[in-house]
Amino acid sequence: MQSIITADNLRFLDILRFPPIAVERESVTFICGESGAGKSTLLKLLNQTLSPSEGTIFYDGIDIADMDPIALRRQVLLAGQNVFLFDDTIRGNFQQFYQYRGEPCVGEDEMLSYLRLCSLEMPLTARCQPLSGGERQRVFLAIHLSMNPKVLMLDEPTSALDKKTARKLLEGLKAHCKQRGITLIAISHDLSLAKEFADQTIALSGEACDYE
Repeated sequence: MQSIITADNLRFLDILRFPPIAVERESVTFICGESGAGKSTLLKLLNQTLSPSEGTIFYDGIDIADMDPIALRRQVLLAGQNVFLFDDTIRGNFQQFYQYRGEPCVGEDEMLSYLRLCSLEMPLTARCQPLSGGERQRVFLAIHLSMNPKVLMLDEPTSALDKKTARKLLEGLKAHCKQRGITLIAISHDLSLAKEFADQTIALSGEACDYE
């Protein structure tokens, strides 16, 4: 299968060095590794949230150094580990994120559909500030999913969830992304989830990157 993202000779601030990386198009790819191996940094490098000290990254055959960073981030969308939500309702958060992007917001039926996809049954009038960490995480993810990127990158999307909810969430995410042709890249410390749901696993360490 053709790769949608490739990277070669990547280094970041002379602290992290990444071996060659290739992410298969429309795959579910998990990135695993110990703390400090550079997992979160790698995701930020892939959509120009950070810039490498050395090396090249290609997205869909184009060197991302030649792309507009904002345009790239709309196609290669990162939902980071630090959840940011406005002090507003769920509906208001959808609307504010889309307003920030300068795009028309999805309708309320779609909002509810994406919340259900993220294993969250909750009215759009619910305010986000009192929600639990796991609920806030899933609202944040639902908003990003609704933007229908070409590549969706998730940093520890199940970190605040119990095992049962995490499995249900990943089942729905994988089915949705396969149906929509979205390439999904996820960081996880849970190797059992990676083994169950990944088409491809990239195991990072301080010295090596292995593919399975």
